[in-house]
Amino acid sequence: MSLIVNLHAGHGKLSEEDMEEQACVSVAHKKKYHPSSVKCFGADMSPDNIAVAMVYFVQGVLGLSKLAVSFYLKDDLHLDPAETAVISGFSALPWLVKPLYGFISDSIPLFGYRRRSYLVLSGLLGALSWALMATFVDGKYSAAFCLLLSSLSVAFSDVVVDSMVVERARGESQSMSGSLQSLCWGSSAFGGIVSSYFSGSLVDAYGVRFVFGVTALVPLITSAVAVLVKEKPMVGQARGPYISSTTNTFTESAKQNVFQLWDAVREPNVFLPTLFVFLWQATPQSDSAMFFFTTNKLRFMPEFLGRVKLVTSVASLIGVGLYNGFLKNVPMRKIFLVTAIIGTALGMTQVLLVTGLNRHLGISDEWFAIGDNLIITVLGQASFMPVLVLAARICPEGMEATLFATLMSISNGGSVLGGLIGAGLTQLFGVTKDNFNNLASLIILCNLSSLLPLPLLHLLPRDNPDAYTKGSEDIEMKIN
Repeated sequence: MSLIVNLHAGHGKLSEEDMEEQACVSVAHKKKYHPSSVKCFGADMSPDNIAVAMVYFVQGVLGLSKLAVSFYLKDDLHLDPAETAVISGFSALPWLVKPLYGFISDSIPLFGYRRRSYLVLSGLLGALSWALMATFVDGKYSAAFCLLLSSLSVAFSDVVVDSMVVERARGESQSMSGSLQSLCWGSSAFGGIVSSYFSGSLVDAYGVRFVFGVTALVPLITSAVAVLVKEKPMVGQARGPYISSTTNTFTESAKQNVFQLWDAVREPNVFLPTLFVFLWQATPQSDSAMFFFTTNKLRFMPEFLGRVKLVTSVASLIGVGLYNGFLKNVPMRKIFLVTAIIGTALGMTQVLLVTGLNRHLGISDEWFAIGDNLIITVLGQASFMPVLVLAARICPEGMEATLFATLMSISNGGSVLGGLIGAGLTQLFGVTKDNFNNLASLIILCNLSSLLPLPLLHLLPRDNPDAYTKGSEDIEMKIN
């Protein structure tokens, strides 16, 4: 989609326990939120929302390591574009099983807490993974394992904080749901802006190992903001990490949730939109091949790529603001249709960069890359926001977290599949770290493939905003 940055969205969360207990918790949860005079993207900045925003901010700041990872795989481990794409897909696997993290956090409280303790644990796991990357990792398999651990820590914390977002978004208007999602992704984009430029300059000045070491400090913020989460200790539950004592509870709760999840997912107004989102995300990508082209062929240096990443982070924030300000009430089908067509047309401009035609037009490679990423990222972020809103609003009460995590895992699965298809096509077209003869053809094919899901737009809910709430009520009745 973009030259340097890949827009992956990962979300999830859940709620468990008895249905009666869930209903009471849901009501109590809603009552403890008091409107705040401070708002961001239209959302009240309550302590819980601040915690959510900070976790997303951490996700954005973790972009500090993205360029370092790319250069490490390319220059230190000497991998080809296809191998790099495969490792990127492997590291994203934790995002495909997010409901499992919800089952664990809901069924096995640590030290009496279901949210706080797992935020602390996630932050420590992320810090450990990047510390290993900075010290002991020296091969592609160990690197893939550590990147997997880092992805797991982010995905787990994502599940925890998204539970608060989904509980508040369920049954709300599209505008309010959009405000909550805008807060999340606006915070992530802002974190990306904070770290973007230094992601390249630090690689240039100190090397990738130093950047990995600095990145190891970032996840600790997630552990620190856990104190902002309003959560009472679980009375009568294990107050220590004695998982064996709650195995039976976990198994029973997991079975109950699986059955409830199946009842919810098989409903047409949940299954059909999910199918569309999966197909929309599963179109092939050429990002890894473009990274190798810009660094090996055009000789873009890490510091310049950091500037490009800064521009794309700002563009991502602009995309969130564009959706929040102008598109929240626009029918989703129209947003998908328009952004897919325009995005495909703009994506073709990368062919100009690959063939060098931009220089014949008097535009340098550097300026063309910056402008191309700016426009495509704005459009990509604005088009992805409806996916988050749709997933949040079709979740019925009592299954908000589990179903939302499942829907976003399916969406992430589409992204991973798209990346793997892109890796296969990169290999098929003979694009390597030194051979870019067929890169233009690869870009054209990947861009045209993004139009394939458009005939299935009818799978999305109708433009009537009430359709979301009504669908949720129907599923809730069947589950109860």
